[in-house]
Amino acid sequence: MDPQTIVANVRSIFSLPDVIIRVNELIDSGEATNSELERVISSDPALTAKLLKFANSSYFGFSGKVENISKAISIIGHKELRNIVIATSVTSAFKGISTELVDMDAFWNHSITCGVTARLLSSSVASRERFFIAGLLHAVGRLVLFNQYPKESVEVLSYMNKGEDAVTAAERKIFGFTQAQLGAELLKQWKLPPNIWKLVECQCNSPKDKEFEYDAKTLCAAIYIAMSISPCTNQQVTLDKTISDRAFALWSDLGLTAEIVKSLMTVAKLQVTEIMNVIR
Repeated sequence: MDPQTIVANVRSIFSLPDVIIRVNELIDSGEATNSELERVISSDPALTAKLLKFANSSYFGFSGKVENISKAISIIGHKELRNIVIATSVTSAFKGISTELVDMDAFWNHSITCGVTARLLSSSVASRERFFIAGLLHAVGRLVLFNQYPKESVEVLSYMNKGEDAVTAAERKIFGFTQAQLGAELLKQWKLPPNIWKLVECQCNSPKDKEFEYDAKTLCAAIYIAMSISPCTNQQVTLDKTISDRAFALWSDLGLTAEIVKSLMTVAKLQVTEIMNVIR
């Protein structure tokens, strides 16, 4: 088996709604107008309601009342708009996964925590909005494996208490690839840009392309922080074991002190609660 074949087989199972694909294509074109985006978004009442709720939340710090999509797009911006439309739809794109393997609410809480944390860590990086999506989607490959290979996934999850490195090694041994590689392949199918799927692909490994080295370290740091706040599976995980020396070394490499990490956790928890309230 290989990631490309698996993604081709599940294409119809794990797909984004047409409106999300269209919004993504418009934003990628670099030529989309607010009016074009408004027309597409307005065709989906549920997405419209969630977008307005986001625009009026403290997440964006806007003090006025946003009552229409056009104003919401102007305030949010096109790149952040991509984050919202994907976040509001992706949580319902994965269905039929055994509750014995994962609690989906816990999974998405962890994933959103990772996205928020990655965005906070990348405050000085260009196009920081993409870090939210990379964090949000960093483990979707695991959901595909849960759905397609539940028995093998149980074996992989038995390594959770030994840390993410042990889990990754188990994935390579059992499947021949990692959930990160599978997730990246799915994001390619969804036509997300390389500066998102490449981060997912090399999330906790040194990327071949040095252009993404700092970004990959940032995402990996966010994953470890998110795991310490909110684990992503039903497995009983001992956090002091899963947060390895590697994680602390990584945080130090990025200039993150214990105080900074603690502060990030506090802010992230508040933002995650607000985002979850809108999405779910």
